[in-house]
Amino acid sequence: MTDITSTNNDQVSSASAKKAGSLRARRLTGNIVSHTFLTVMAVLWVVPVVWIIMESFNKQTGPYMSTFFPTEYTLDNYVQLFTNSSVIDFPAMFMRTLIVSICVCVIQLFFVLSVGFVMSRLRFKFRRPFMNSALILGMFPGIMAALALYFMAKAMGLTETTGGVMIALVLVYSAGSGATFYIMKGFMDTIPMSLDEAAMLDGCTRWQIFTRIILPITKPMMVYQAIVGFLVPWLDFVAARVIARTQDRYTVPVGMWQMLQREYITQWFARFAAGAVVVSIPIAILFIVMQRFYQSSMSGAVKG
Repeated sequence: MTDITSTNNDQVSSASAKKAGSLRARRLTGNIVSHTFLTVMAVLWVVPVVWIIMESFNKQTGPYMSTFFPTEYTLDNYVQLFTNSSVIDFPAMFMRTLIVSICVCVIQLFFVLSVGFVMSRLRFKFRRPFMNSALILGMFPGIMAALALYFMAKAMGLTETTGGVMIALVLVYSAGSGATFYIMKGFMDTIPMSLDEAAMLDGCTRWQIFTRIILPITKPMMVYQAIVGFLVPWLDFVAARVIARTQDRYTVPVGMWQMLQREYITQWFARFAAGAVVVSIPIAILFIVMQRFYQSSMSGAVKG
């Protein structure tokens, strides 16, 4: 009897060991496959970034090279980018785009927060038709309205001067931002209405509820909206190309597109790469700064 029990225990132990070994083999195979995939994707993502940085230091200014990476390096591309204005005035173009992006970021943030709060916390007539209309209009690409926006800006006299073009771009990028309230509204819907009711019982107005209760809770979404509001004018090409018709009014995307035209690409390709690196710096700074605020707001939300 003892021998039979011992044999059964050995069989169970052997089966358990085989099952554990098979599980470890499957886990190891899965880890190898997933890490291999992630490594390949990381290389595909990093290589273009490394290439554009190295190309920005390329001593050969043209796009035609016998090797993938440059073999001779220089800082002259950055010097020429900021000093040579024969094709574009990059410093002026950079500052115009930065001013427009900051203005649009602030205006869009206020519009989206306000409309999101109204649609989430208030109930009024035509509320649902408005939300449905905004959702339907958001499905159409903005390029469809590009010419109409240009003629509206021209009718208001905003296409004649550099300052007018900047105002026109701020208006174009900000005008419809209130219709992109769905993500903000969805986040505000998760905030209990009991907070609003308790605040109103304490004598708070709607504005005080918005500024003192809702805004502190929505800091993570404010960070997201601020980043989106800055990146849209910073990276947009279509609206800027339509409204900014002359070289002295270009924004960064339009000016860098000008560098790649057939008559300029031979001398300006490496400077285009340098411009791409310079343009990415404000975006990187914005992400780093906003990420810190996002983390602090999330930790505060968890503690509360």
